Amino acid sequence: MKERSKYFFKLSLIVSTFVIALTLSAVFVPKHRETISSLGSSGKEVRAIQERLKERGLFNANVTGYYGEITRKAVLAFQKQQGISQTGTAGPITLKALGISIGSVPPATEANVNLLARIISAEARGEPYAGQVAVGAVILNRIEHPSFPDTLSGVIYQNGAFTAIVDGQFNEPVAASAYNAARDALNGWDPTGGCIYYYNPAKTSNAFMHSRPVVTVIGAHRFCM
Repeated sequence: MKERSKYFFKLSLIVSTFVIALTLSAVFVPKHRETISSLGSSGKEVRAIQERLKERGLFNANVTGYYGEITRKAVLAFQKQQGISQTGTAGPITLKALGISIGSVPPATEANVNLLARIISAEARGEPYAGQVAVGAVILNRIEHPSFPDTLSGVIYQNGAFTAIVDGQFNEPVAASAYNAARDALNGWDPTGGCIYYYNPAKTSNAFMHSRPVVTVIGAHRFCM
């Protein structure tokens, strides 16, 4: 009887040790390596890579946003050209050499909602509600685009980006609807389908803006890629 008790005691001790080990391994599991663009990847970062490589004459195909064999070979050629380790994948070092930096849409915190609402109100006061959300969406799309700053404040305060910053409208009282529009945009509603520009044709003669392909028109604004 005593021998059986000792056996069960040892067994329970082994089981307990095993459970603790599993728990610790789950808690202290190392973080995954930073995601990099490689064969099979797709999205805005891959599109940016292709655009940069095309500018350098290393990517001679259509910009698709899909990382296939042609993209991999172009990345290898760029890495060889720059003296970077030739992996065929676009990690942080390769992206930096290409001049690519892409941010992420921030969470809908009170501070972010307030800041986005202020620029929405200044730029789209009097526009239909969907048009207000659309202006917010364009700002957020810029964060994820390699040609613009990586943060909400960086995009909004970028030099020359929004006339409302310099003409005083940014400091005007914020329309109540702009707060809801900011929340909707931060939570993923994009009536523009990914646009990064918008303009009012009645108020701007900017040739660059008028040359952009129009995706949709909401209220007085044309939204473009």
